[in-house]
Amino acid sequence: MGALLVLSLLALLLGPGRVGPAQSWAWLGGAAVDAHAQMVLGQLRAPRLGAALLVGAALGAAGVLLQAVTRNPLAEPGLLGVNAGATLAIAAGFVLQGSLGAQAQLVWALGGALAGSALVLMLARAGDARVSPLRLVLAGLALAASARGFMAFLLLASEQGLDQFRFWVLGSLARVTPEALLQGCVPLLAGLVLAGWLARPLDLLSLGDELATTLGGRPALLRWSAVLVVALLAGGAVALVGPIAFLGFVAPYLARALGALALGAQLRLAILLGAGLLVAADIVARLVVQPFEAPVSAVIAIMGAPLLIWMVRSQGWLALSAPGGGGR
Repeated sequence: MGALLVLSLLALLLGPGRVGPAQSWAWLGGAAVDAHAQMVLGQLRAPRLGAALLVGAALGAAGVLLQAVTRNPLAEPGLLGVNAGATLAIAAGFVLQGSLGAQAQLVWALGGALAGSALVLMLARAGDARVSPLRLVLAGLALAASARGFMAFLLLASEQGLDQFRFWVLGSLARVTPEALLQGCVPLLAGLVLAGWLARPLDLLSLGDELATTLGGRPALLRWSAVLVVALLAGGAVALVGPIAFLGFVAPYLARALGALALGAQLRLAILLGAGLLVAADIVARLVVQPFEAPVSAVIAIMGAPLLIWMVRSQGWLALSAPGGGGR
């Protein structure tokens, strides 16, 4: 928590342009600053900090839920087609409407994420009343591949839609406004509350479906509920800042590495780690190519890809418990 507070403070103090740490510190202390500094801090840096905290927390929580549901330590929102559904819906919105405001992006992304999640669940249980983790993963991969194909077809047929989409799809906190943050925080906060409520019953899934059912759990209903909550979290995140890869599995991994064994503890720690990682990545994105700005998704990918390679090579990390731990 202390590290997150320090990173949040740095996110407000640092940035390109002539508004430096001294003016930023004065603004934080309530002192009078000029109109330009007031605009930069109040309309740019503060909203993007809020977005980084919310989106990072949402993606960390989504990763924990998906890894519990699929029993796959590499699961993240992209694995089940949630991000693909939201991104395809945004692409369709750009093609049909030309441009999308913050509220329209939220509606399209949430609709796409929920539709994608529902389709994955229906495909996973086609011909079988049970929803197994393997069938969920295969259905999600199939949906993601199909969504990419439809997306390419839509965008190649519309030059205006392609121009709008190619800037949005990079994933950036730079375009977050106070109004967009206010609208986007509703699904993200609701999803975080629901994720916390699901943590205890989802912990039963680590024991296997049969034992979980014996202890009073309902594995199929829990999976439906968890995937829909993930759709809310991932759809809200995509609508607010665009697709952000890797964060959804890195945060849960680090939470387990720090000793969080029970799902509730993993969820709480992954929320903090996800928020901290995205704030740190946003600081780097603002400073690494001044006076321009790198997409935060690219910074996360550069940070996350080597970590993923190391995780895959390290046998001890390929488990849903802390290294050396025995699960719960």
